[in-house]
Amino acid sequence: MTAAVLWDMDGTLVDTEPAWFAAEYALAARAGGHWDDDLARSLIGRDLLTSAGILREHLGLAEPAEEIVEELLDHVVASVAEAAPWRPGAEALLRGLRTAGTPVALVTMSYRRLVDRVLEALDVEFDAIVTGDVVEHGKPHPEPYLRAAAALGVDPADCLAIEDSETGSRSAEAAGCVVLSVPAHAPVRPGERRVLRTTLTGLDPAALRSLHGQVRRAARDATPSGSTAS
Repeated sequence: MTAAVLWDMDGTLVDTEPAWFAAEYALAARAGGHWDDDLARSLIGRDLLTSAGILREHLGLAEPAEEIVEELLDHVVASVAEAAPWRPGAEALLRGLRTAGTPVALVTMSYRRLVDRVLEALDVEFDAIVTGDVVEHGKPHPEPYLRAAAALGVDPADCLAIEDSETGSRSAEAAGCVVLSVPAHAPVRPGERRVLRTTLTGLDPAALRSLHGQVRRAARDATPSGSTAS
């Protein structure tokens, strides 16, 4: 059984990655520095202070990383106020999980002030929310997903995480979750505890339970005799 489904936000639940890209380009233009899509893609899924540190070093910015994060957030919050587009299939799947009574958590490196605007725009609720401004270690560290599972009172191994990035997939996998990876703007590599799909469209709670069970069984069957599966 799948005890809970843990959702990433940017690029998974809602297509805010273009807004993040635009915020980074605006920052580069202000600094008179070079930025491109490959560099932008390298930041997808990372905690915001780490991303800001990379921007600060690459663009030669003088302000501290914390101020850079707030400038980026201002841009994306303003963008969300105009439009917060669902990722394909995300709305139907999330609402199906809510109707089925499956606990759901949001696990994002975005800060709470952006998350609140997104959830208000989408008109959805989660049973637990873990944001980048409350964790000590951001993705790809397992802490965000471990916190979410603990908040729901479930074993991470009994959770299915939905992610769009390599960084986020590594975080959920390290926490012990099965990961459904649906790349949006950057590739995700295959992994032992991952299922890769091109879209969430057509998935429902029963399909998630089936995917979760398949990966758990495959991991169990691959465990050498005398060892204990994680």
